[in-house]
This record gives sequence, C-alpha cells and structure tokens, in this order.
Amino acid sequence: MQIKSVLILSIFLIFNSKSIVANNFTLQLLHFSDIDGNDASILENVENFSVLVNSFKNNPVYGPSTLLVSSGDNLKPGPRFYAAKEKIVQKITGSNEPGHGDIAILNELGIQASGLGIQDFAAGVENLQNAIEADGASTARFPHLAVNINFSNEKDFQIGRNGDFVDELHGKVAGYSVASVNNQLIGLIGVVDPYLQELVDIGNLVVQPRIPADTEKLAKIVLGAVNKLESQGIDKIVLLARIQLDRVKTLAKYLTGVDIIVAAGADGRSRMGDLNDELFQSEHATDKFFSENYPFITKDTNGDPLIIVSVDGDYKYLGRLVVSFDGKGHIQSESIDTKISGAYASTKNVTRKLSGSSNLKVVEIRDSIRSIIEKHYGYVLGYSNVYLDGRRFKIRSEETNLGNLTCDSILWYARQLTGENIKVALQNSGGIRTDIGTSKYLENSNKPVLRPPYAYKGSKILDGGITEGHIRATLTYDNGLVVFTVTASELKDLLESGVSESAPGITSGRFPQVGGISFSFDTDKNPRSEFGNGERVQTLQILSRNGGVEDTLVKGGNLIGDPERRFRLVTLNYLANGGDYYPFLELSNPERLNLYVGRGYGDKADYPNVDLNKDPGLNSEFSYTGGQQDALAEYLLVFHDHPDLAFSEEETTAAKDQRIVNIR
Repeated sequence: MQIKSVLILSIFLIFNSKSIVANNFTLQLLHFSDIDGNDASILENVENFSVLVNSFKNNPVYGPSTLLVSSGDNLKPGPRFYAAKEKIVQKITGSNEPGHGDIAILNELGIQASGLGIQDFAAGVENLQNAIEADGASTARFPHLAVNINFSNEKDFQIGRNGDFVDELHGKVAGYSVASVNNQLIGLIGVVDPYLQELVDIGNLVVQPRIPADTEKLAKIVLGAVNKLESQGIDKIVLLARIQLDRVKTLAKYLTGVDIIVAAGADGRSRMGDLNDELFQSEHATDKFFSENYPFITKDTNGDPLIIVSVDGDYKYLGRLVVSFDGKGHIQSESIDTKISGAYASTKNVTRKLSGSSNLKVVEIRDSIRSIIEKHYGYVLGYSNVYLDGRRFKIRSEETNLGNLTCDSILWYARQLTGENIKVALQNSGGIRTDIGTSKYLENSNKPVLRPPYAYKGSKILDGGITEGHIRATLTYDNGLVVFTVTASELKDLLESGVSESAPGITSGRFPQVGGISFSFDTDKNPRSEFGNGERVQTLQILSRNGGVEDTLVKGGNLIGDPERRFRLVTLNYLANGGDYYPFLELSNPERLNLYVGRGYGDKADYPNVDLNKDPGLNSEFSYTGGQQDALAEYLLVFHDHPDLAFSEEETTAAKDQRIVNIR
C-alpha cells in the first residue's frame, strides 16, 4: 500500500506539475464542527444544512474546487448517539453501532476529512472505534485525523498511513492525509486538543504534548507533518484543529507552511461572521451576535498569511471560505470576497436565496433517528435531578450513583418476583454502558459540566426525565436476573474476583457495582488467582434495608463468624454463566433461580421458577419480565415517578464513597 500510494502521488505530481506551477487555484473550503449540543436542534438543522452543502458543491464557478471538512466533535453520547442502535436506523444504514447514524449523515454530506474532538471520545474509545468502522455503508468514508495521538496501542483502530489520499483512508485514523481537489493536492493535518487526556478516558492512547498547555511543543508536532507533506511536493495545507479559537490564534504564531486553520466551533464569545452574514437566531442571548470577523487573518512565523476560520456548531452554520493560491502555493488573503465567504446560517431564509435542494438520504437517516428519539426518549419512566454517572473511567473503578441505582433496582425487583428476603445485588460495571444525563467537556477546565437527563415531549424538553431510551442505552445487554445462594466465604470470593484487576488507570468491566452490602478493598494486596486466594477485600458488611449494618462478614481482611452462613444474592445471567470470570460456576450450591422469561430466553415452560403474577406489572412497553431493563423501569415507576420524587443521590468522589471503598 505504501509503495502504491507514493507511486500514485508521484505520477500525479509529474502530470500536473505544469498546471500547478503556471496557474492560480481557487479553493472553496466548506467547514463545520461541534455537532454536540441539543439533539432536537441538531436534527432540525441538518436538513437546511444539507441544502447549503448541495448548493455550494453545485456552484458552477467554485463547485468543482470544493473541500468539505470538519474539525471534530461530530459524536456525543446521548439520545441521538444511541438511537442509531435501533432496527429502523439499521435498515437504512446497515449497522447498529452507537454513533454510526451521525457518521452515515456525514458520509451522505460528502465530508472528505475530519479532526477529532474531546466529545468524540466521551462515550469511550471502543464506541468511537465502532462508530468510525461501523458495518455496511456506515463505515466512515473519510479519515479521522489527529497527528498528536499515537493510536498504535489501541488494536481495534484501523490505522492508515500518514500522507495517503483521503480515499484510501475510509474508516481509518491517521495524523495527516492528502485530498485531490480539482487536480490540486491539499494537505490535511488533524490535531486534537491536548486536554483530551485530562477530561475523558482515552484507554491506551497517548496524546502529545504531555503538558497540554505547551503550545510550542504542539506546534512542533504539527510542523513535523507539514515538513512531510512539503517533501511530497504539497504546498497547500489545511489544519483541522478541534481547539478553541483563542488558543488556535496562539498556536498560529508558532507555525509555518500552514495556510488555513479550521478551529473549533464558537459561541457568543467568539462566533465568526461578517456584515453580509445572517444570524441563526435562537433563544440564547449569546446567539444573537457575531463577535469575530470571518475569516481571521494573521501571519505565521515567516510573516506569511495564515487564515483561521470557525463557525458555531450543531449544524447552525456552514462556513464557506473561497480563497486563491498563486502558482507557488502561496495563499492570497486579499482574494477573499466577504460577499461570497462567510458563515451561512442553516435557515429557510438563507437557503431560499440559494439554488439547492436538501439531501434526501440525509433526511431519511435523520427522520429514522428522530422517530426513535421521539418514541423512546419521550416515554418517561422516572425522574432524576442529578447526573447519573456511567462514564467508563468512573464506573469501572469506583462506586457511582448510577451503579447504586441499577443494583438497588434489581435487588428490589428480585424481592418482588420471588417474595424472598434477598440480601445482595451484584453486577459487573461493564454491563453499564453509558451515563444518564449530559456531560459537556470544556477546554482549559479540569472537570466537565454534568447535568441531569431530559426527555422529549414533542418539540419540548422535559428536564430530569429518565426515559426508555436512557435505559436502553445504559443497560444495552438487558441481561436476565438470576438468584443464587452464596456463603459468606463465597461472597467474599466473588468480590475478590471483581476487584482482582483493579489498579490505577485500569478500567476493567469486571469491577463490581453492588446493592445491599458495603465493602472495602486494598489494591496493594494480592489479587484473586484461578485458585480463589484473593486478599484484597478488607471489610464486608450486609446492610439492613434502612442502611444500617446487619452482619459483618469480613474485617481486617479476615472472615468473621461462620464462613458457611448463607445469603440470597441476585446477579446477571451473564455473570451467572461465568462472564467476566466471576466464579458463580464454582459455588457449593450451584442451583439457580432464573427470574427471566422471553426476549430470546425461551418461554414460561422453560423457566418454571418464574411467577409472572409477581411482576409489578407497571411497565410492559419494552424489555421483558426478569430483565435488567424492566427492573430499572419498574423501580423508577414506583419510587421516582414524579419530579417531586426525583432520584437525588449526588455522585461523590471516590474518597466519599460508602458502598465500595478503595482504601488505597
């Protein structure tokens, strides 16, 4: 592939060298980013946005020289992200990977390259990988670029060769690539905000510079890619920088060879536009003005012009920069006509002035996603006035309020179905796939803004609503519930298994979330091996229903009292079958009580222990009796079915956790 790419590029340069040197070239750069705000607005705006794209691409003068790019943050966990899992979307796109619906829309718009932003990683590295390389037609037909990320430690990324043409990098990540635009070569470099490493779980990825504020070091990384592209004979270079405008202006001072920087989407403080541009009006006061001129023209370290562009996100605007280069590839900033270039609002008032039509495939995908959101995220099951933390780096390393809620729900539900005094709930954190609420990651901040969930009621937003869609997204696997009898010794051993991989920076899905008990563990002690000899669990207590201590099983790392005293425990079918290496198959009393029926698990005749008459019966719209989703839905409908009864357990730091305490 490497020899082929170099050969093609060399042939291209030979046959086009005369025209490249002799002629000026005018580029029409179309750009956007930050599709990470309100889902309802995004889905409303994208149709008019597609009209703008089609109109400019079909412009008889500039259309043939169009380059369409995003600087990143096209994905964000939430209703739109997870709605793409549903069959109605899969029927159109061929995939059911979360986030792939957004990728499918970008494919249909004809995007040629994208950077990567903090929000793209907010659902975890695995979800980002799956969205980029989804099944069927939804695989990204463009590269995701970030020259300051080492992708090699995450084996599931499809890593492309730097400098390849964008058409060779479908579904792949790379640092930089090349686009052919009307027989001219354009170098494209991506750079992610270095603060990424401090704000989200990035798995085994390595982001440079290690000190995020080291702008000079970041510039050197970019310049390394510039030099490589220039050595290939490429003299027109665009940098896709998912970094806020003020910091991009500082970065520009250290660069040379870069002609255009597409910066992060702006807001009222730095929204770009000019006197010829119409505003996308909204209810927010900060949306009612442009505070930066479009484009911002500055100079690089050599004193050559460098142009910076940005537009507000959520498909509110499409940026259009029409600019010329001379025969030597020098950008001609004076060629920019503000009547042509600018921020074009995605409104009917703007699109009716242009000769373009909406992209029917984009509309079809949008409509399928919106139908799912309106159905699933409009079916309110309960309320929360706090953010429910299911972020991978949190829930796979410590107790969280979402872990507590889900375990409390299966414990209560199992008691309802069986009539038994079940004492313990245990599940793996890997079964909790996302948060319930919204998280907005801000640059130059050491923590995100976390907000409670919301529901959709038609075009209205219902604050605090926990919906079917939220439950489907966070409890994706919808495991059936199983009840076992365990001894005190076996319960300790199950927890030893759960914390056996715990260590700083490790986010194992085996890590437990619990209900009905509290325990502490010490990662400096020996972890459980296949022989069941773990020494990490230091304390273990059975809690009464009012939260007091009913029985102490472990103290100082040692079992207290009769190690054979028995307790009833509810867990997930996945763990009951040995999933995540939990030793349920090694129990002294392996007899299990299956509480589930339906949804691929057989019918009542297969599971005679299930008494459907004991189902609380408040929810029958989705899931199945004995399923984890049904347990949470029923629990919310009983205890949190009104805003006045909203779930209110705030997420705490690990130091303040009470059910699961890491004493190291």
